[in-house]
Amino acid sequence: MAFAGKPRRVLVIVENLPSPFDRRVWQEATTLREAGYEVSIICPVGKGYATEKFLIEDGIHIYRHRLPLEAEGALGYAVEYSAALFWEFALAFKVLFTRGFDVVHACNPPDLIFLVGGFFKVFFGKKFIFDHHDVNPELYEAKFGRRDIFYKLVLLAERLTFKVASISIATNESYKKVAVERGGMPPERVFVVRSGPKLDLLKVTPPVEALKCGRKFLVGYVGVMSKQEGIEYLLEAAAHIVKIMGRTDIHFGLVGGGTSFDQLVLYARQLGITDYVSFTGRVPDQQMLDVLNTSDVCVNPDVANEMNDKSTMNKIMEYMALGKPIVQFDLTEGRYSAHAASLYAKRNDAVDMAEKIVALLDDPARREAMGAFGRSRVENELEWKYEAPKLLAAYEKLFEK
Repeated sequence: MAFAGKPRRVLVIVENLPSPFDRRVWQEATTLREAGYEVSIICPVGKGYATEKFLIEDGIHIYRHRLPLEAEGALGYAVEYSAALFWEFALAFKVLFTRGFDVVHACNPPDLIFLVGGFFKVFFGKKFIFDHHDVNPELYEAKFGRRDIFYKLVLLAERLTFKVASISIATNESYKKVAVERGGMPPERVFVVRSGPKLDLLKVTPPVEALKCGRKFLVGYVGVMSKQEGIEYLLEAAAHIVKIMGRTDIHFGLVGGGTSFDQLVLYARQLGITDYVSFTGRVPDQQMLDVLNTSDVCVNPDVANEMNDKSTMNKIMEYMALGKPIVQFDLTEGRYSAHAASLYAKRNDAVDMAEKIVALLDDPARREAMGAFGRSRVENELEWKYEAPKLLAAYEKLFEK
């Protein structure tokens, strides 16, 4: 796509992960750059990785800032979000007076980046587009189990974000419904752009047998180690498999870091399954791919709640892209993504999850058929190349006269 005169310039602001490690954000950024946009990104540094404050990668200028802590509790989030907003404003001005930008593209969480986008929209005439990654009111309820004054403030921030945005990008139809019904967005200004994987990055490679720790099977998980991810259910399923079902031929490989990492390692020890579970922490992409390519079955134990029921999980797409059969709890968007590539356990039922994992491990023909279905679905429907035109269509709508 070529633009007459000066190229259009986009400033992406994301607080969740450093770029280029947030796969969705990076795919969007590179798609825009390939279409002729100039792209800058403001994001945090990583914890022990991605520590450079500024770099240029694939022609994209990345400006990183530090955060004081990894938030836990209301006070922790207040400190983190205040620091993030300070740096987002400061770095946005830096970009404005150096590279310049025409659009602020805000990726939540949190739903506070509208303060930056709204400021530059009102005082500098910039456009504001909201990329809706998480339903934050539901996320708050999942984390804290209540609908208190802070829940109402989160709802208000979400509503104001949609009010300020000229265009909203939803990751699935459930999120589009939230944008229209709760956010008051006109349906024609909400574009569904799913988080499809790029198959050139998720390569199928031979298994690394050492990752099975001498056992016959490996069950793989990749994702964040925090409360709403339901890792406790997965560990309880593992304990049921080992201690009740008597299966000592199955190992579990869990990839990822997060605020609950230490508690989960301790919980595995309390369940007496330490020898059967490997926690890798946050690792480079190749090590993550080695675990998934070696896995015989992959799992998604996300807690059945309003937030997870509405959300499309990247890990499901990654499992399918690598041709892996899946076991997960029966959630609306998880079922939409995986279809016949997954077995669906009863919601929040660790025993049923355990039984379905074992049944799948004991049925190699079914595993192969499910894996092939998932891979084909990604190749023919869900890969990023099918979503990229929808992102560009949203931007064309944004720049419509």
